[in-house]
Amino acid sequence: MSGRAVFRFSEGGSEMRDLLGGKGANLAEMTRLGLPVPPGFVITTEACNSYFDAGRRLWPALKEEIEQELLHLERSTGRKFGGASPLLLSVRSGAAVSMPGMMDTVLNLGLNRRTVESLAAETADRRFALDCHRRFIQMFGNVVLGIEHRQFELVLEEARQKRSLDSDAALNEADLAAIIGRFFEIVLAATGKEFPDDPTEQLYLAVEAVFNSWNTPRALVYRRANRIPDHLGTAVTVQAMVYGNLGDDSGTGVAFTRSPADGEKGVYGEYLLNAQGEDVVAGIRTPRPLKELSSALPEVYRQFIGLCSRLEEHYRDMQDIEFTIEKGKLYLLQTRSGKRTAAAAVKIAVDLVKEGKISRADALRRVDPAGLDQLLHPRFEPGAGFDAVARGLPASPGAASGKIVFDADRAQERARAGEKVLLVRPETTPDDIHGIYAAQGILTSRGGMTSHAAVIARGAGKPCVCGCEALKIDLEGRRIAIKGEEYPEGALFSIDGATGEVIPGQPPLIDPRPTPELRELLTWADESRRLGVRANADTPADARRALELGAEGIGLCRTEHMFMGKKRLPLMRRMILADSDAEREEALQALLPIQREDFKGIFRAMAGYPVTIRLLDPPLHEFLPDRSALLLEVDRLRREGAPAGLLQEKEALLQKVRDLTELNPMLGQRGCRLGLLYPEIYRMQVEAIITAALELLEEGLSPEQIRPEIMVPLVGHAEEMKRLRKRVAAVAEKLMEGRGERIAYRIGTMIELPRACLLAGELAESAEFFSFGTNDLTQTTFGFSRDDVESKFLPLYLDKGILKANPFMEIDRDGVGRLVREAIAQGRQARPDLKLGICGEHGGDPASIEFFHEAGLDYVSCSPYRVPIARLAAAQAAAIRKD
Repeated sequence: MSGRAVFRFSEGGSEMRDLLGGKGANLAEMTRLGLPVPPGFVITTEACNSYFDAGRRLWPALKEEIEQELLHLERSTGRKFGGASPLLLSVRSGAAVSMPGMMDTVLNLGLNRRTVESLAAETADRRFALDCHRRFIQMFGNVVLGIEHRQFELVLEEARQKRSLDSDAALNEADLAAIIGRFFEIVLAATGKEFPDDPTEQLYLAVEAVFNSWNTPRALVYRRANRIPDHLGTAVTVQAMVYGNLGDDSGTGVAFTRSPADGEKGVYGEYLLNAQGEDVVAGIRTPRPLKELSSALPEVYRQFIGLCSRLEEHYRDMQDIEFTIEKGKLYLLQTRSGKRTAAAAVKIAVDLVKEGKISRADALRRVDPAGLDQLLHPRFEPGAGFDAVARGLPASPGAASGKIVFDADRAQERARAGEKVLLVRPETTPDDIHGIYAAQGILTSRGGMTSHAAVIARGAGKPCVCGCEALKIDLEGRRIAIKGEEYPEGALFSIDGATGEVIPGQPPLIDPRPTPELRELLTWADESRRLGVRANADTPADARRALELGAEGIGLCRTEHMFMGKKRLPLMRRMILADSDAEREEALQALLPIQREDFKGIFRAMAGYPVTIRLLDPPLHEFLPDRSALLLEVDRLRREGAPAGLLQEKEALLQKVRDLTELNPMLGQRGCRLGLLYPEIYRMQVEAIITAALELLEEGLSPEQIRPEIMVPLVGHAEEMKRLRKRVAAVAEKLMEGRGERIAYRIGTMIELPRACLLAGELAESAEFFSFGTNDLTQTTFGFSRDDVESKFLPLYLDKGILKANPFMEIDRDGVGRLVREAIAQGRQARPDLKLGICGEHGGDPASIEFFHEAGLDYVSCSPYRVPIARLAAAQAAAIRKD
C-alpha cells in the first residue's frame, strides 16, 4: 500500500473514522480534547485491506512502522516492551461502522515468563501479575490460536470448585500459577507448539488475528444484517494497558450517557472493582450498578460523570463509554455512539433537539426507519428466558402467541369463540385470508419474505414467520413435529416475526404504544419529505388504520381479497363455473352490491384522499379448491358410493379446475388478460366503483372527497391498455350520465413487466398514472419465482456475495431500477402530468425509498404498519438529496 499505515492517537481525530475506525478515531479525538486516555496508535483500515490483498501476510514496511511506534510508546510511558518495567498492550479491532462484539480483542499482550516476574516485582503484587498472565494466555489462545474458549474455562471452574470459590478474583497465587501451567499444556496439545514467548511475535500474531476477525462468520452475518459493506475493513488499535485488577481502588466498567433501553436522560452503567474489562461482560462476576461507585470511589465517580457530560456535549449524541480505574486514577478506553432500541433512538433524538444540541434534520437522520417496527408491533419482553425450537424467515414483525390450528376455517371458528390461535400451514393461499385475519399470527413451512402469507400478514399487521423448514406439518394427523418432538393441534406456541423464532408456550408480551416523541418526529419528517406516502389496504378497517399511521391515500386496493369471505367465495365460484354468459352475468350481479359496499366503506374512510383500486389480477383457479385435494375427494366419493348429484357436482368442479390449471399461472391467464377474455368481470368491478362513488355523493360527500383511481394490472402491450381504458371509461361515463352526477377519476396501469417499462411511452398515451408493482417486476426481470428462490438458492447467492441484498426486499437498482427509470423517462415525455407511484413491498423499505425519491416518483405505497417507516425514510431521502 502507498502512504502511512500507522497513526498515533495524537495525530488523529474523529474526522478520520474511515481510516482509523470508530474506536481509533474516537480515542484520537479524546486525546486531542485532553481527556485521560492511555497512549497508543492505530493500524489503519487500508492496511487491513492490503493485508488481505497480500495473502493475509504482514509486509516488512508495515512491521517497521509498528516497531517505530512501539519505540515512541515506550518513550512516552517510560516502559519497555518485553523488558524490565514491562509495557503491556491491548490490541483491539475498530471498524468505521460500529460492530460491537463481532471482532476480536487481546489484552495484557507482552507477558511471558520473564516479564510476568518483572511486573510482579514492580507492583509488589505477584498475584496481580499472575492474574494478568493467565488472562493473556486465555485470550490469546482463543482469539489468536483458535483454541476453544471453553477449554480454558473448564480449568478455571475446576480451580474454583476445588476451593469452593465464587469468582476468579478469589483465586490466590498458587491457584493462578497452577492454572497458567495447565493453560500452557492446553496450548501445546492444541497447536503442537509452545505458547509464543517473544512479545513482538505475540503482537504481530495478534494484529493478524484482529484483521482476520473482519471475515469471521459472525462478522459477516452482522454486516449482512446491518447492510455494512464488506470492503471497509477494520483498523487495529494498539494501546498501553492500564489495570483495573490492582486491588479495590482499581476497577473497570461500561456506561451510557442516557438509557439505551428507553432514552431517559441520566448516566446508566455497571462496574467491577479489582477486575479487567472482559469480567464485566463474561458473567462470572455480577457487575454493580454505576451509582454505587459514588460510595466506593466518590472522587472518581464525580470525575467520570463530568466526563460523560462533556463527551455527550462534544459528540452531540448518547455515548457508550468504557473506562478503567488504576489505583484511583480514571482512564477512558473508548467512546462511541451507543447502540439503542428504537424507542430510545426516537426519544434521544427528539430530546436532543429540545435541548438545543442538534437540529431537526439531525434528529431525522439519527433514527433508523426500519427500527420503527419495534414500536408498531407487539414484541416479547427481552430477557424473559424463552427458548426457540426452530427459526424461519422473519416475514412480518411483531410477536404473537396462540393455540396452533391447521386450517383457516378452524382459525376463524376458534377466534370467534374467543380463543387466540396461530394459523400453521405449509403455505397460505387467498382461500386462507379469513383465517389470516382471525389468527394472532401465521407460521408456514414454505414460502419466502414476499410469499402470500408474508404480504398479507404485513398488510394486516400480523406477525408472520415463513419458510420454517424444521417444521414438519401433518395436516391429516393434525400435528406438527420439530426436531423429533411432536405437538398436537391446540398446543400453545409463540412466534416472533422480527427474528423468525418459533417458541413453545407464551413468553410475556410488550404492547406497542406510540410515544409523543415518535409522533413529533414523524411530524418533522412530513415537513421535510417530497415523496407522498400511501398505504396498501383492502378493507375500511385497513384504511382507517393507515390514516391513523399517517397515510395520504391508498396506493393499492386488491379487489381479489374482497371475494374471499365465506359468503362471497361461493358466488365467485359460481361465476367461474358458469356454463353460459347468462349464468356468469347472474353470478356477477350477485357480487356487484357486495363490491359496491366494500368500495363505499373504503371511500368513506379515505374521504379526501386518492384510492387506487386494482381490477382483478390473480388467475381464476386460485378461487377454486386445490386440485390434489379435490381429486382425492372425488376418488373417495366414488369409492363410498356417494349420491350421484354430489359426485357429478364435484366431478364438474374438478374438470373446471383442470381446465383452468396452467403450468406457470403467474405468467398465464391473469391480470388484464383476464379482463380481455372475460370483459364482464371488469365491467362489474368498474360499475361497483363508480356507483359506490355516486351513492356517496347522494349521502352527502362532496366530489372532491371521492378520488378513485382505477388500475389495470399486468399490462405489457399498448393495445391492451388502449382497449381496456376505452371499456373502463365507457362504463364509468354511462353510469355518471345516467345519474346526472360526475366525479373525477383516473385510469392507469400497474407496471410489472420489463416490456411495459421499455414501451412505457406508448402505455402513457392511454394511462394517466403508473404504479410500479415491483414484486412481479423483480420476478420477471430476474426470472425468479420468489416463493421458490428464497427457500432454495437465494440464501447461497447472498452468502457468497453473488447478490448484495435480497432483491425482493431491497430494489435492484442496476436491473429493476434501470427499468423503472426508463419507464419514468418515457412516461413523462409522453404525458408530462403522469402520476407515478410504487405499490410493491419495496414501498416500505428505506433503502428502496431512497432510490424512488432519486428516480422522481410522486409517492410510495406500503402496508399500513410500514407507513411511519416510509414517512421517516422519505424525509431521510430528501435530506440525502439536499446534501
